[in-house]
Amino acid sequence: MKITVVGSSNADMIIKVPRLPVAGETVMGGNFSVALGGKGANQAVAAARMGGNVTFIGRFGDDVFGKQALNGLKEDGINTDLTVIDSSVPTGIAEIMVDDEGRNIIAVAPGANQNLCENDIANAQKAILASDILLLQMEVPMQTVRFSAKLAFSNNIRVILNPAPAHPLDDELLGYISVLTPNKLEAETLTGISITDERSVELAGRILLERGLMRVIITLGEKGSMVIDNGGAEHVPAFRIKSIDTTAASDVFNGALAVALSEGKNFYESVRFANAAAAISATRLGAQPSIPGRDEVMEMLRKNP
Repeated sequence: MKITVVGSSNADMIIKVPRLPVAGETVMGGNFSVALGGKGANQAVAAARMGGNVTFIGRFGDDVFGKQALNGLKEDGINTDLTVIDSSVPTGIAEIMVDDEGRNIIAVAPGANQNLCENDIANAQKAILASDILLLQMEVPMQTVRFSAKLAFSNNIRVILNPAPAHPLDDELLGYISVLTPNKLEAETLTGISITDERSVELAGRILLERGLMRVIITLGEKGSMVIDNGGAEHVPAFRIKSIDTTAASDVFNGALAVALSEGKNFYESVRFANAAAAISATRLGAQPSIPGRDEVMEMLRKNP
């Protein structure tokens, strides 16, 4: 169950608001909090709390947020020996507003994440090649994502790419990916398809498969997830919960998915496990503070056979 995560780490500045503002509008908010986040670090923490043996590769600024983020990863038992402290830029920052329905809007200043480079990945080659799964996202430079994916693919390491934030991807990169995990918006960006129902979800997945992918998992929030491969399409239902904050739900899904697949679970079982983990996280405020432990996920699965 060795999982290597290449990605971002941020300090999240969170404001609870009654509703999300429109352009030019000021909305008076409620509670303010600071939490550890960043898609890469969130996924690493989720994988570790699900029982994975996790190595994180990323960059932190030489500042208080960087120190807090690094300590947080270590507290979760994550190997951080291959991370880089970058004194030239601050740690990444995310400004997040969350409304009463749990929906959010996020702006990110990438900081040190933007300096994660191919040389950092080359220095971590031994760890990547010792992994069962390499987990990637899109909050670090595209060339770094591509270099990492190609290295793993060339050495028969399974690669999961969460294409978030939404960004066009070329066929060369997709050819290195074992499992692509876009959400609805990201799938629409990648395919140009407007997703309105299960049929359009499957169509978007088929378009992505035609570009060289073996399997696509499109996450649909409260509607669950759709697994699409050349054998067909299968809907995996979501769990009924009262959503508080969905900020890290996608990251938790991906971290849990990586662990389940590394344990040899089939795709339906793996996605159901990941759906449960993501659902629990959405009932709590914050990114890493919301991530459940494996026991909580197993209990949810037992209560919802």
